[in-house]
Amino acid sequence: MKVVLFSMPDVAPIIIHETAVHLPNHGIASIGGNIDGEHDVFLVDLVRKRRSLKKYITKIISKIEPDLVGLSAMTWQYDTCVKIAHLIKELRPEAKVAIGGYHATLLYEEIAVSDESRWIDFMVRGEGEEVCRRLVNTLAGSDNLSDIPSLSYKKDGQFIHNHLSENLDLSTLKLPIRDKRRLTWGYHMVHSKIELIETSRGCTRSCNFCSMKHMYGRTFRTFPISRVLADIDDIYFNKKTRSIFITDDNIVLNSSRVMELCDAIISRKYKGLKIFVQADCVSMAKNEEMVAKMAAAGFRSVFLGIENVSKENLSAAGKGDIVAYSKKAIENCHKHGMMVIGGLIFGFPEDAEDSIRENYEFFKSIDADAAYCQILTPYPKTEIREHLLAQNLVSNKTDFKKYNGLWANVRTNHLDSEQLQYQFWYQRQQVLGWWKPSAKVRRLGWLWIAIWRFIFKPLLKIHYRQVMKKHGWAGRYRIEVERWENMNRFQDLEGY
Repeated sequence: MKVVLFSMPDVAPIIIHETAVHLPNHGIASIGGNIDGEHDVFLVDLVRKRRSLKKYITKIISKIEPDLVGLSAMTWQYDTCVKIAHLIKELRPEAKVAIGGYHATLLYEEIAVSDESRWIDFMVRGEGEEVCRRLVNTLAGSDNLSDIPSLSYKKDGQFIHNHLSENLDLSTLKLPIRDKRRLTWGYHMVHSKIELIETSRGCTRSCNFCSMKHMYGRTFRTFPISRVLADIDDIYFNKKTRSIFITDDNIVLNSSRVMELCDAIISRKYKGLKIFVQADCVSMAKNEEMVAKMAAAGFRSVFLGIENVSKENLSAAGKGDIVAYSKKAIENCHKHGMMVIGGLIFGFPEDAEDSIRENYEFFKSIDADAAYCQILTPYPKTEIREHLLAQNLVSNKTDFKKYNGLWANVRTNHLDSEQLQYQFWYQRQQVLGWWKPSAKVRRLGWLWIAIWRFIFKPLLKIHYRQVMKKHGWAGRYRIEVERWENMNRFQDLEGY
C-alpha cells in the first residue's frame, strides 16, 4: 500500500506564523511512523508549500499514485481540507481519502451528512496511530473495517461510526517519521532548524475553553523516559537539529517526572540543545526546583497561559485566580534564565474597552518577555461554546475558517464583534507597542534577537510611520484586517 499524509497549509494570521515559524506536523509524523513497515508512507507538510498548493499536490499524487491519502486538519483548517480532498479525488478517483484531527473527532456526525462527505471515505476519531495502522492493513486485505474502533467508514454510500476506542498505551508507539519519507523540509523557528517531540498527552485542568480534553478525556498519560530520549537522539544526531519544541498540552502536571526527564537529558550531555515548552502558571510557580532543573536541561523558553486578570473572566473560563501564580511563575523562570511568552485571552462576557486595556497593562507590569494573545474562540463541543450560545454571545456560529484564536467570533456584553476585534488590536499597539527584548533575553545571545532589534524593527517602524501618516489608526487597522483575511486564501484551490 502507498500512503500519503498531508497536514494543512493554513497558519494563524500573525506575521511570525506566515514567515518566521514553520513547524513540522507531529501528528502525521507519529501516525506515519506507526503504520506497518511493509507499506510505503510519505509525509507532506503543506505549510512549506503555501504559494503553490495545487501544483505541488498534483505533482505528489501523480508521482506516488497513493492508495490512501490522509488529511489532518484543525477546525479552522477544515475548509482547506475539504478543498484538498476534492482535488485529490479529481486527480486520482481510485484513492481513498481519510480525514482526522480535532474537527473530525468532534463533528463526525455532522460531516457524515454534509455535502463534502462525497470527497471523504474515512474519518479517524481521536488518536490516530492504531486506527490508521489497521485501516491501511484493511485496505491491503488483512483486517476488517467493522472491527476498527474509532473509525468511521462508508457502506452503501452512508457513514457507519464504530465505537470509540480506549486511549492508547503510549509505551507501544514507535518513533515519528523524520527521514526521507518526509517530502517537505525547511522547518524553522526564525533562523534555527527545529523539530517536535511529545512526552505526554492530555491535561487534567478544568479550562472550559480548551478542546483537547475532548480528544483524550480529562486524562494525563506519559511516554516512557527511554522513548523520549530516543526521540531526542533522533533529532539531535540524525537530523542534526538543536532546537526542539515539546508539543505536550501540559508537561509540568507531574513535577517529579519532569525532573526525572531533565536529569536524563542532563546526563546525555547534549551540547547546544534548546528546548521550548508550554506550561501552566500554577505548576511553574509552586515548583521552583523543577524550573531550575528544566533550565539546567536546556529549556530556554516557556509559554505560560495567564489567560486574564479579571476574576469574573477567569471564573467564566473555568480557571481559578492565577494572577499571583503568574507573577511567581515568571519570577521563577527569569531567575533561572528562561524566556517567558505569556498568553492572554480576550472576549469573555464582561470584557469592555477598559478591561482590555487593563489586561494589557497588567501583562506589561509582570515583565513577561513576549506576548501571544488570543480572542476567546467557541470551539465546537466545548463547554464555553454552550455557555456563550445560551447568552447569545456567539456572533459567528458556522464560519470555522476564522476559528483560529485571532478573530472575534464572539461579542461581549459591552462590545460587538467588530469593536472587540479592534480593541484587541488597538490596545495592544497602545500599551505593549513594539517588542523590546529585555536584557535577560538579549543575554541569551540569539542571533534573531539582534536581527529584530537592528534590522527588522527599524524598517517596520519606518513603514508604519508612513502608514499612520497616510491612513491613521482606523486605516492602518483596515489594512491589517485585509492582510489577515488574505493570509489563508489559496487562489489555486478556489472552485474546489
